[in-house]
Amino acid sequence: MRAHGWRGATRARRPPRTTEADPGAARAPDLVGRQWRVAAPNLLEVADFTYVPMAVGFGYTAFVIDAFAGLIPGWECSLTKDTGFVERALRHAVAFRARQGHPFDDAIHHSDAGSQYTAIHFTESLMLAGLKPSIGSVGDALDNGLAETTIGLYKTECVREGSPFRTGPIDTLADLENMTSAWVSWYNESRLIHRLGRRPPAEAEAEYYARLHAGKHTGHR
Repeated sequence: MRAHGWRGATRARRPPRTTEADPGAARAPDLVGRQWRVAAPNLLEVADFTYVPMAVGFGYTAFVIDAFAGLIPGWECSLTKDTGFVERALRHAVAFRARQGHPFDDAIHHSDAGSQYTAIHFTESLMLAGLKPSIGSVGDALDNGLAETTIGLYKTECVREGSPFRTGPIDTLADLENMTSAWVSWYNESRLIHRLGRRPPAEAEAEYYARLHAGKHTGHR
């Protein structure tokens, strides 16, 4: 890299916090305890959102991330950070898993204590989708570390100036959606993840289900 004058992308200092807790809202217990390793997909989903600087003002991107291989089944971009925004990301994740033939069934949905995630309507949406709510403690990023890590990659690989997923300034919501869609598709299908043996998340999930299917036919798990 030095010989060619290349320089790796580095993560910028974190922006102002997006998490704003509602002191009057009841919070679900923490069912995860920072244990991000799970044995299969659809056991633990982590969720968070981040802000994205635009040409004028800010946009927001929410993610739902499966803890098994880090695959992103749901995401949403918005110009506002209301509860409906994170609910749409959840609905996209639910629809994605249903299309795969692997609907959620008593999976854990873990997030920080932001008011969007502690809202009564959001909690009801989780339960209707077959998910159990889990909330980390207030003001502790480590309690949602997996989501924070994925968002860090998104900011470094997609949002930064000079990113190959950007075609220029982020002027509109459509600009933000287009670059996020391209990055999520690449991340799920092509990005090599060290903890997965340098395989993409979608490949790791496909291998899991292939082994599961073979085990059912042979009587072994």
